[in-house]
Amino acid sequence: MAELVYRPVIGFARTLFKVWDLKIDCRGSEYIPRSGGAVLVSNHISYLDFVFNGLAALPQKRLVRFMAKESVFRHKVSGPLMRGMKHIPVDREQGEAAYQHALDSLRSGEVVGVFPEATISPSFTLKSFKSGAARLAQEAGVPLVPMAVWGTQRLWTKGHQRNFRRSHIPVTIRVGEPIEAPKDQYAGAITRRLRDRVQELLEAAQRAYPVRPKGPHDTWWMPAHLGGTAPTPEEVRAAEAR
Repeated sequence: MAELVYRPVIGFARTLFKVWDLKIDCRGSEYIPRSGGAVLVSNHISYLDFVFNGLAALPQKRLVRFMAKESVFRHKVSGPLMRGMKHIPVDREQGEAAYQHALDSLRSGEVVGVFPEATISPSFTLKSFKSGAARLAQEAGVPLVPMAVWGTQRLWTKGHQRNFRRSHIPVTIRVGEPIEAPKDQYAGAITRRLRDRVQELLEAAQRAYPVRPKGPHDTWWMPAHLGGTAPTPEEVRAAEAR
């Protein structure tokens, strides 16, 4: 049933990418296992990240089941689609149910997508990672597959208007080699290694990105440490604490 919904959605997304004339550069898809469970782990800078994370798995003929906040499943449009594609609702107050749902999916051989930062990073830098992805991989006995996306924030991100025009925006995707998650290791240590690897992939995606801001008015999507005007991580934390 899921594939009856998932595949048409993929086709629709690919049509939109053509209409918007996105320039997608995806490398490393071969690291996503062709069979068996895996936890796909990515940075989070846009409301559309999951679409591009899923795109990276298609060459391996895999459909990713993403963990997403429960409110998306209650929306009259996105809800039926999310349920039809067997994505996993996450209720922040009842996280155990979502964890068990994801664990069952992994054990049945599915690829589960996780954003360990939990929310979009307004600074476009990596926030701290929660350990849930590592614990899932440990308990299910599956690998962690790190990846990073860059450029998606220019399409639709927190605090900025959507840009769904034919704007030729590049999107860069980098997938890395799987990371094992032995059960006899501390989940926190695995999480630190995972975050370091995602950071390396993010920097690689940024170096490969083919365009730079057009001028002072177009620097909002670049992190401060790269010369942009996105808020620094410290500024984000201060704003969230108010």
